[in-house]
Amino acid sequence: MIINAELLLQYQRCKRRPFLDTHGDYSQRDVTHELLVKVQQDKLTHQQSVLKNLAAYHQPDYPSRNWEAGAAATVELMQQGVELIHRGVLLATYEEKYTLLSRPDLLVKQPGTSSFGDWFYVPVDIQLGKRPKQEYQVVAAFHAEILGALQEVILEEAWLILRNKDATYVVDLDKWTPQMLDILAEYIQVVESPEAPEVFIARQKCNLCHWYHHCYAIAQSQQHLSLLPGVTPIRYTQLQALSTTTLEAVANISPSTLENLIGFDPEVASKLILQAQSTLTKRPLILPYALPGENLTFTAPIELYFDIEAQPDLNLNYLLGVLVVDRQENTEQFYSLLAETPAEEELIWQQFLDLVCQYPQAPIYHFCAYEVETVKKLGRLYRTPYSSVSPILNRFVDIYEQLTQSVALPIESYALKAIARWLGFEWRDQEASGAKCIYWYDQWLETGDHTLLELIQRYNEDDCRATRKVKDWLVNFFQAEYARKLA
Repeated sequence: MIINAELLLQYQRCKRRPFLDTHGDYSQRDVTHELLVKVQQDKLTHQQSVLKNLAAYHQPDYPSRNWEAGAAATVELMQQGVELIHRGVLLATYEEKYTLLSRPDLLVKQPGTSSFGDWFYVPVDIQLGKRPKQEYQVVAAFHAEILGALQEVILEEAWLILRNKDATYVVDLDKWTPQMLDILAEYIQVVESPEAPEVFIARQKCNLCHWYHHCYAIAQSQQHLSLLPGVTPIRYTQLQALSTTTLEAVANISPSTLENLIGFDPEVASKLILQAQSTLTKRPLILPYALPGENLTFTAPIELYFDIEAQPDLNLNYLLGVLVVDRQENTEQFYSLLAETPAEEELIWQQFLDLVCQYPQAPIYHFCAYEVETVKKLGRLYRTPYSSVSPILNRFVDIYEQLTQSVALPIESYALKAIARWLGFEWRDQEASGAKCIYWYDQWLETGDHTLLELIQRYNEDDCRATRKVKDWLVNFFQAEYARKLA
């Protein structure tokens, strides 16, 4: 069995995925997500930009996927003492039955002593991330362990080149090699097991995986607790120790049993129990310790609903969408402030300021904190006087914060889509998402296809209208609850 760095990387993100990649039915895999294709392309572009700035490098020549030939060609280059080797192939036998395959992005010659002469090589990985995550450092230690054995040197460090970093990050192998060996041993135990590891749906990590729908169907059939909002891996481990692994068990447990456990506190415990009760009864429940803020207890004559589309790789906010609802005149108008090129960001920022200042008393509703933080950032970037930005910030109302601090809903996620769809709202393009908009805008810049911009604008408008749907429901729900209590 061949074990490579990619498998070890994926194992750290999900213990189940390498098992399915090894033993699963490939007909059950999802089509590769467009955003994942973009990430892979971005990583390749990043690697090529790094290589451009390096001195001439050598690359081993060998038939495709003939790893033995690739390893021999790499050793030959190392014996020659070339300065840089790109995508060398390193092989090692592990526990007599496994082949470890390492293909670091670079091998860099250093002065010293090895089996090759008065030099040795250090492995370098070029990663797309902006910080040295654990998974990157473990992979770097994997490369270093194989390389060190090959050249008969105990390496002290490996290197990472990250995105937007001028300096090379040094990986401390004394720290990371033992952890890498533990993870390698765990990986082997998992892939050799007759059963896949237990499913656990962590949406941010799982959504782009090609096994997502396969695992999600299993989780749904089991009513797995990972589908219950608030159940993190750490909290799930605590619940398992209490043999509390069903919705019914969580719904009926005492808050005092949970509140002192790792990952819990009194507020988290009571909210999780109420969440389970809401899911079981399929109805919304008011949280016992919080009430909605005063901004949601009335309907304003004019209300603004605000949503942003951004392209993170370009550090660009290219679409500021504002839905203006005039309840006195019974009118609605959606404004799509779009930067067709990155250079137009400042223009749409000014257009946004002009628009919202036409309604100085109107609350500005949004979903999650991104809009607030982005307005602050754009104000600083374009040197807008704080005296102009501050009154706008004071009008922001975060619907997500208001809702999650006041009610539990019978849903699997408190993402805008999950809440709005529970309320009966549907996006006009069923497959549209924030992730797809990132991909679509990238494609727009490459192709100039205006239909891509139209898709993004329609999705952004639907996000604003979904935010309004959630806000109106929350106001009406509490008004009905208070009226019922007074009756």
